[in-house]
Amino acid sequence: MNLILLGAPGAGKGTLAAYLIEKMGIPSVSTGNILREAIANNTPLGQQAKGFMDAGQLVPDGLVIDLLKERIAQPDCAGGFILDGFPRTIPQAEALDKIAQIDCALSLEVSDEVIEGRMSGRRVCLKCGATYHIENNPPKTDGVCDKCGDAVVIRKDDMPEVVRQRLATYHKQTEPLKDYYGKQGKVKAIDGTKGIRMTEQAAAEALGIN
Repeated sequence: MNLILLGAPGAGKGTLAAYLIEKMGIPSVSTGNILREAIANNTPLGQQAKGFMDAGQLVPDGLVIDLLKERIAQPDCAGGFILDGFPRTIPQAEALDKIAQIDCALSLEVSDEVIEGRMSGRRVCLKCGATYHIENNPPKTDGVCDKCGDAVVIRKDDMPEVVRQRLATYHKQTEPLKDYYGKQGKVKAIDGTKGIRMTEQAAAEALGIN
């Protein structure tokens, strides 16, 4: 099964993807990882991508598609894959349709209010990387990491004003993909507010992999 996960930043796509990778035995294909590997291996496509990145420019969609086409042709993708971070726009989805058959777009539905609460409540230890949430998983001592004793802080990306900006970008650029794949009959929507285990169970039922 070739799968796309849709959902706003902070909806829980990364956590769900990790579960589905293990459950389904298929890889997660990240365009970010593909770009880094191509550049590290100094491939012809990697050299092209590096030129754009060194100039401070976005890597063109056509080049990302070419890299993606190479990646999904590898043996570990023979049984399917989960796309991570792509497509983000309608033109990207249209280009993707030319190189791969997407079987399902699994949409993780979480309101903006819930996402703001989740992300603005997150705290991270910059020293050891431990993560907390001021309501759901607070450190034993306020502001202090349980594991190493260093300070826990709110990341810039989790600041309320930044979260709202990221959500606005998602609604404008990426949310239209639900309609795009919905017209193809490929969208399966699940409630992402019921907790990790119930979300995983709902995803498994929607995909028929119980």
